[in-house]
Amino acid sequence: MMTTFPWKFGICWPNGLKIKTASNNETMATIQTMDQSDKNSAMVNQEVLTLQEMLNSLDFKRKEALSKMTQIIHETDLLMNTMLIEELQDWKRRQQIACIGGPLHNGLDQLQNCFTLLAESLFQLRRQLEKLEEQSTKMTYEGDPIPMQRTHMLERVTFLIYNLFKNSFVVERQPCMPTHPQRPLVLKTLIQFTVKLRLLIKLPELNYQVKVKASIDKNVSTLSNRRFVLCGTNVKAMSIEESSNGSLSVEFRHLQPKEMKSSAGGKGNEGCHMVTEELHSITFETQICLYGLTIDLETSSLPVVMISNVSQLPNAWASIIWYNVSTNDSQNLVFFNNPPPATLSQLLEVMSWQFSSYVGRGLNSDQLHMLAEKLTVQSSYSDGHLTWAKFCKEHLPGKSFTFWTWLEAILDLIKKHILPLWIDGYVMGFVSKEKERLLLKDKMPGTFLLRFSESHLGGITFTWVDHSESGEVRFHSVEPYNKGRLSALPFADILRDYKVIMAENIPENPLKYLYPDIPKDKAFGKHYSSQPCEVSRPTERGDKGYVPSVFIPISTM
Repeated sequence: MMTTFPWKFGICWPNGLKIKTASNNETMATIQTMDQSDKNSAMVNQEVLTLQEMLNSLDFKRKEALSKMTQIIHETDLLMNTMLIEELQDWKRRQQIACIGGPLHNGLDQLQNCFTLLAESLFQLRRQLEKLEEQSTKMTYEGDPIPMQRTHMLERVTFLIYNLFKNSFVVERQPCMPTHPQRPLVLKTLIQFTVKLRLLIKLPELNYQVKVKASIDKNVSTLSNRRFVLCGTNVKAMSIEESSNGSLSVEFRHLQPKEMKSSAGGKGNEGCHMVTEELHSITFETQICLYGLTIDLETSSLPVVMISNVSQLPNAWASIIWYNVSTNDSQNLVFFNNPPPATLSQLLEVMSWQFSSYVGRGLNSDQLHMLAEKLTVQSSYSDGHLTWAKFCKEHLPGKSFTFWTWLEAILDLIKKHILPLWIDGYVMGFVSKEKERLLLKDKMPGTFLLRFSESHLGGITFTWVDHSESGEVRFHSVEPYNKGRLSALPFADILRDYKVIMAENIPENPLKYLYPDIPKDKAFGKHYSSQPCEVSRPTERGDKGYVPSVFIPISTM
């Protein structure tokens, strides 16, 4: 059924109708009164019908175009908020886990492709809406859908563009001191750190046009009375990297936090919270000016801990671990007002990550079971929880140190003194004395294993089995070696040269087989750093007349 519209258009129309354009509201032409015979002529009627059909078709196409644009806007909104933003949040959570030693996170390049394509589509849609306005300006009519729908659609598209840009500004690499690459988010005053930002919408028009400013604790309240400023270059321009995928990013490499002097002269860390439980945030701001839009962007790092002495680093790192394993909130700076408990299964997984990321080999189920028993004093831990105080603040039963202090000392020992042995899997490490005896009691005499001391911080010992003359099984453990003793003599050499002076005053090496049955030299031979030391070999004078000396680890039974 044909609909007749009161068209406003610069053409001749019968019946003396005044036709207007949308750009000029004055009368453009007045159709003179025609003869009755002309009005009834078939030719005029056909022209009217043809023109009416053309105008009906135009109205249909305008409505169809607007309908399709509306559908595109709806689907874009749905794609952004139910898929893209959710995937971005998943990436941010994976980044949190990677910061505390978890699996490497990726996927940012794929997100960049999606963000960029959506941005290009929205800007194209915005241009099409502007084109529709031009068409409506050239010709309009009563009931024209363009002026009725275009403004609202343009507002929705602009809102989506703003929202897309605000979510696209991310911290690609969290703050980290180059001196401690495996301990991100712990920053030392007056020590430089690096941090990298990326805009996931990569458009050539933005290259070198986007300047990012870094600041610390901007408009936030923290647990700390301490206040900091960032020294160094805190404003830099983003640029498109020369790489396979390319990214619009900026890396700050020369920032360093400096504590501000308190006007009241206070220390700043007064109260119930330790310095290593105070959380701070580094904020980044920029402004995008593109295609007539001005968009202010802001993002922040994950919470960081500020230390003034490297001795605070272990406890600061414990805070970073607890925060990121317990919450996906990126800005809860008062988290340690009431830190929630963590499940043991979560925490044990994180402990294994510490070893895999820091010393190259994670923990197996037996080692994790021993740690769980040490934390909970029970053998079943699958449904248990652990409090922050139990992990990092309360001393272990009968000891003068916390669980985390004990574990961190072991990590330091491995890193600096026995790393090759640990990576090869020859250090059982986490095994209780009771379990140690169960493992060794049926083994050949001279079978030994290596375990970490439970009573000495950062100590490692070895225990071997032998039999008395009556056949009784005996176990012998040496005093633990700490980093001081291991600085003088490599541990592999100690195992090779270790001697026991028996009652007959004859030195003998009791270590024959690494548990379960690996010949000692086969296990450790490639790690020996010198020739074997023999007590009985003749002494020879050195180049300057001195008698050369060697260190030989000896025990007296």
